[in-house]
This record gives sequence, structure tokens and C-alpha cells, in this order.
Amino acid sequence: MKTLPKLLLAALALVLAGALASAAPEPDPVPTRWQLDVEVGDLRIALVETERGTQRYFFLTYTITNHWGNDLLFFPDLQLKTDEATVQRSGRDVPSAVQDEIIRRLDSPYVEDQIAIVGQVLQGPENARTGVAIWPALDLDVDEVMIFFAGLSGENKSYYVADPENPDARQRINLRKTLMLRFDTPGEFGQRNHEKLELAEKLWIMR
Repeated sequence: MKTLPKLLLAALALVLAGALASAAPEPDPVPTRWQLDVEVGDLRIALVETERGTQRYFFLTYTITNHWGNDLLFFPDLQLKTDEATVQRSGRDVPSAVQDEIIRRLDSPYVEDQIAIVGQVLQGPENARTGVAIWPALDLDVDEVMIFFAGLSGENKSYYVADPENPDARQRINLRKTLMLRFDTPGEFGQRNHEKLELAEKLWIMR
């Protein structure tokens, strides 16, 4: 009977260790690795005439500024996800003619496409750069749209999860600090050109 408390404590320790191992890490409260400041515009719908008729595309503009203290390299990685679990990387299945048309409509000499904006970001607000990310609007019957914006920070972390094929093993997961943007969708949206979706949440996460 005297060994029972020890067994209970050991079991509790194992449960606690498993819970801690499965809990995904969060970003540091104060950045300790390089990070770009970013301002995001509205997520909008563009109706564009293509060879297949009128097609709808999501597009988002953003401006990055380097206040970190040294020049930084920028490789944007923007992924869009709907509540139907469809995940798309920006630029994929977006014809160059559609990209050019959306940039033309923005009517700004400073907007760069997702290829042109890759590279060095010099320090100071005078060297801020503005980009645009574009996705095909494959599914409009959704309640929300989320965008995961990586490439803005050098912070990364690892944690371990149980291997589904081997309960005694752990899989290492590498995560990057990512800006999550959540947009609510109005009813019957996507019917008007450049219709705007309202930003509902903006949060740094590890993903």
C-alpha cells in the first residue's frame, strides 16, 4: 500500500509530460529574432475576365518596414484557408495576366508582385515595400477566411508529438512565427467587384 502514492505520482508525471509535449509553443512575448513590421490591407474579391470567363480571386495588399537595425531578406509565404479546410499558397494557379490586371487596378507604382518583392529590405520607413498576394476564390460558401503570413520573422521553434505509427516514439515538428489574419465573410459575398472582407482577428502564432 505504501507504493500506491508513488505509482500515482509516476502516472501523473507521465500524463503531465505528455500534455506538455503535445502543447504547441507560442511566440516569445518580445521578439528576440529579426522581425519586419507589417501593415495589411483589406482582403478583397476581384472579378477578372479570363479565357474561361469571369473568374473570382482573393487579393491582399501589405506593406513591410524594416526597423530591426540591419538589412533583412524577405521571402513571403502566404497561405489562405477557408473554414472548409481548403488551403492555397498565394500565386498558385493565378495566371500572369490576372496578376497584372489586379496590380493595374490598384493604380500604384509601388505595388510589387510576389516574385519582385522577394529580396533585401533596407532599413527605415523610406525603404518600406508594398506587395500583393493573390489566390483563386475556389469556394465562396464559407463563414470565414484565414491567411497565414510567414516570412516576417526569424523566430522558429520545435516541439514533439506522438508518432501515430509508433506510440513509444515522438515526431519533431518545426514551426515558424506566423501572422494569422481571420476575415469574416458577409452573406452572399463575392458578387461585387473588389468587395471587402472585414478583418476580425490578427494574431501571431507558431505554425
